[in-house]
Amino acid sequence: MSTPDPAGGLRRMCWIFPDRESSRMAGMWHGFFWDLYAESAAGLGLRWSRHAPDAVTVDATGPGRPRVYVDDEPVTPEDTLFITALYSLPYQSMDVFNQYALYAVLEQAGFYLPFPPQVSLIGNDKLATLLFLAGSPVPTIPTVRIGTGRDISKHVYEVALGGMTYPAIVKPSGWCGGGGINLARGPEDVRGLASLAQGGDTTLVIQPYLGDGTVDYRVYVVDGRPYAVMKRIPEPGSPVANASRGGAMEFPPVPPELAAATAWFAERLPIPFFCLDFLHDGERYWFSELEPDGVIAPDFADPDRLLQRDVTRARFAAYRDGHSRWLADGARPLTLETPAPARPAPAPAPSPVSAAAPDHRTDPR
Repeated sequence: MSTPDPAGGLRRMCWIFPDRESSRMAGMWHGFFWDLYAESAAGLGLRWSRHAPDAVTVDATGPGRPRVYVDDEPVTPEDTLFITALYSLPYQSMDVFNQYALYAVLEQAGFYLPFPPQVSLIGNDKLATLLFLAGSPVPTIPTVRIGTGRDISKHVYEVALGGMTYPAIVKPSGWCGGGGINLARGPEDVRGLASLAQGGDTTLVIQPYLGDGTVDYRVYVVDGRPYAVMKRIPEPGSPVANASRGGAMEFPPVPPELAAATAWFAERLPIPFFCLDFLHDGERYWFSELEPDGVIAPDFADPDRLLQRDVTRARFAAYRDGHSRWLADGARPLTLETPAPARPAPAPAPSPVSAAAPDHRTDPR
């Protein structure tokens, strides 16, 4: 068993991740990013490891700061930081409470979390993201959030769908990777999808479809600046651009409009690293999602994966530097302030797609 570094220097990053991957998926993700993450951390002189929530034990029986162990190894706020993204795919749903409770315990025990529990929670729910970041210089997609449960056949949620245009995107409010995204041609499709979601008590969001060929841009933000961008292009006939759904990836320069908007997002998210997902419908950009732990995908055209290595190293260096600043500042928890509500607009913003003419887009700004 190793002992905490008496000099108090950061020596490791512990990634908390529900340990429920299948052997097939675990092998794929190791090659996709896990192994590279460990390699990148080692290049910065840090030990990287991934753990299920139950690997963390906390002893608070004595006075003063609690004793925290990862497996049977003691860790301290000075030598260890924790990556605490909230993961909520279907096979992880039983872990969500344990994840979130552990993240809160680690924060209260005095550990540095590059994105603390409230950031993870805001980023995990797509409507919470859009509400927290309302007023974005890039318009947000009009969204309706509905719960599903035993009374779904009563269709009480339809009270909020009177202004929705079709076709519409229906997707889980908290999954990732393009999972569960469907195209609804009308209210009856929404009813069918909601009844399927009932099987897992899956909360849904519904948004106007921006049109065939809508492109997705993921901006990697490091220390408040746009560092790189991943452009995802959907497969013909698919409403989703994610690679898991057949989308193609490119890594162009950051579009000037998105680079200019980054400062606004960084002011509201004073954390070392996060990703912003934007959709482009052929005419304009729409803000779609916040990803505190956005995947840094490899450029498969480059066998050396130089860009993926560069962004990952910059991300981990930002965590290391953020930890140093946090210690120097007295190790105080990060506090996010919800912006004051904006004054009511003189008229409601139109949806991005008109129901009467599905290919006609109006400017909501």
